[in-house]
Amino acid sequence: MSRGALRTAFPLAAVALALSGCSFAPKYQRPVAPVPDQYPAYSGLPSGHSTAGVKASNVQLAADLGWQEFFRDPELKKLIGIALANNRDMRVAVDRVEVARAQYGITQSDRWPTIGLGAQGSIVGSPQSIRAPNTNSVSRVYQAGIGMTAFELDFFGRLKNLSEAAYEQYLATDQARRSVHINLVSQVAEAYFRLRAAQEQYKLVRKTLGSYQQSYNLVKSRYDAGVASALDLNQAESQLNSAQADLQSTMRGQEQARNALLLLLGTRAIPDLSHAAPFDRDQLVSAVPVGLPSQLLERRPDIAGAEDQLRAANANIGAARAAFFPNISITGLLGFASSQLGGLFGSQNHYWSLSPSVQIPFLSGSVINNLALAKANKKIAVAQYEKSVQTAFREVADALAGEATYSRQLDALRALQKTSFATLDLARLRYNTGVDSFLQVQTAEVNLYTVQNNLLQVGLNSLLNRVDLYAALGGGWLKDTTAAAANTAGGRAIAADAAKQNTAGSKHD
Repeated sequence: MSRGALRTAFPLAAVALALSGCSFAPKYQRPVAPVPDQYPAYSGLPSGHSTAGVKASNVQLAADLGWQEFFRDPELKKLIGIALANNRDMRVAVDRVEVARAQYGITQSDRWPTIGLGAQGSIVGSPQSIRAPNTNSVSRVYQAGIGMTAFELDFFGRLKNLSEAAYEQYLATDQARRSVHINLVSQVAEAYFRLRAAQEQYKLVRKTLGSYQQSYNLVKSRYDAGVASALDLNQAESQLNSAQADLQSTMRGQEQARNALLLLLGTRAIPDLSHAAPFDRDQLVSAVPVGLPSQLLERRPDIAGAEDQLRAANANIGAARAAFFPNISITGLLGFASSQLGGLFGSQNHYWSLSPSVQIPFLSGSVINNLALAKANKKIAVAQYEKSVQTAFREVADALAGEATYSRQLDALRALQKTSFATLDLARLRYNTGVDSFLQVQTAEVNLYTVQNNLLQVGLNSLLNRVDLYAALGGGWLKDTTAAAANTAGGRAIAADAAKQNTAGSKHD
């Protein structure tokens, strides 16, 4: 390039570099969380609710508690690993991160000139009436060299803000992937526990059916002996038929629970669960580290993602404001030009061109409306962020209410089950001695069956509630508690770097 071209290009480039840090985006401030500073106080919560049951002494928050430590059933751990590797929703979430990353790369590349090799030629035939004297009727021009497409000098930060918005969208998409990860872990646990509860209910119905059969046989023998009435026999038979109907219902429930788990796993079959741990609350840690509501802002990926969306909306306002100012771009070519193709690359055919252009918006309704649109989108993003915080607070508070009441409810149901057994024994004794009719036995058996069913359902709900609390606090993302320090140290930059490194590996976590 000649000295004249250099004298023209370098000042423009220097000005572009000097102003590249300019931005009209509003200064970002995180909205005040519209929730109380403390969770509701519930009597009955375990005294060591912050870190009880956690092996790692440095764990302070549920988000730092790996699901390998939270879930103690080895069969459930294996199922979670299978789901994370094969679930289709998880794969879609990972691929969406790749899409967002590529989109960010495209937007970022717009901030730099595009340079490439190119060649072109033109052949023009002109009538004598418009061509210069003593010139040929056909003119030829051939050019080849290194060209630069129209490169916008980002004086007012339009491209910078668009790139920042794309970057925040990328981070928000990665946070959405983490949310899918956490939800998948909790959904697999829920489906597994529902399957185990359905299996336990099937055992209960089979046992109850055997008890009802014995009662029917007893009444039938007494009826045949002329001791029991036909009413007693009909009551015993109807009770037996009811239990047989319940048996079919529990069998259907088992298959539906199995199908739900199979869908989450994303595989063709469910592994053998014969070595599963006993179905009780010992399958989970005894207490979940809760922390404060303010810590949800950093630990829950859906809240972090909503804030990333808010940052993106904030950057889009800067880009919309910059559109009110002149748009300056440069197109250039450095190479060779000749009227003869054969001598195009001769030493005398050096050629360069530099074409700056300026576009100044004037009475542009689209520019004005784009700014209004960006401001409206930011208001929406603020409301969505605040709603995410409120929803998270409500989910944690609900789960804490469950933690405070399920244990005492289970204790009361166990005591009721004990008295129901004693009542049934007394009713059978009184029936065998002829004091009462079979109706008393039937009532006692139905009451016992209802209590046992209720105990099983409440036990399942207590397990699911603790899983919900763990997920609501942002837990379920880490596999091991030992990874907590690496996950929480640093800030958004380290989180973004970790996201870039872990995106591909998430398929096999």
